[in-house]
Amino acid sequence: MVWARLTPPDSPARTRRSLLAGLVATLAAAAVACRRKRRLPAPVAPRPGEVEVGIASWYGHPYHGRRAASGEIYDMEQLTAAHRTLAFGTLVRVRNLSNGKAVEVRINDRGPFIDGRIIDLSRAAARAIDLIRPGTAPVRLEVLEQPPGPALYAVQVGAFRERENAERLRRRLARRHPEIQIVRRDANPPLWRVLVGREGDPGRAAALAETLRRELGQAFIVRLDFPAQ
Repeated sequence: MVWARLTPPDSPARTRRSLLAGLVATLAAAAVACRRKRRLPAPVAPRPGEVEVGIASWYGHPYHGRRAASGEIYDMEQLTAAHRTLAFGTLVRVRNLSNGKAVEVRINDRGPFIDGRIIDLSRAAARAIDLIRPGTAPVRLEVLEQPPGPALYAVQVGAFRERENAERLRRRLARRHPEIQIVRRDANPPLWRVLVGREGDPGRAAALAETLRRELGQAFIVRLDFPAQ
């Protein structure tokens, strides 16, 4: 996750060409870096006006009508989104770099938990930028407004449909990583997320994620919102 300060806009066509070229270069550089060190960048709390570029997806059922990570009921017809580290209530403009269409959304959930993706849009938000049919697209996120407050980070090392599988992973890691918890994501069936650590320093969270990724093959830095369930 790499945030950058937004520069003054050029012409729309030139801006889209520049952004797409920048996205290709960024993803290529990231791929090379991952092959060399598999190092995860430290999460940095962005300020309004800063941007993140990556891949967006969208989600609807089976999460529609269920409780989001923020505690509110997820409505896929509202302009909301899931992000791993932005605070709940953050307002973000999402621009589809394939067609230039944009939508403003409010962060109220956690995700996506697939490597290479940076935001999960509600169905209404995906529809607004023509993301429904392709399912994914390169996007630019711009932070418009965010609530104040400190942040704590954890590292997600697994997500399971069966709680026993999550418990098995927690028991496996608990001796070396005593700060470990299981968080329930409401769905039908629910999803059980295994989170390791409790770090206020983004650099320490990134170092922990790198260690766990070497051991387990996959690890995401996420914002820690609720205690263990």
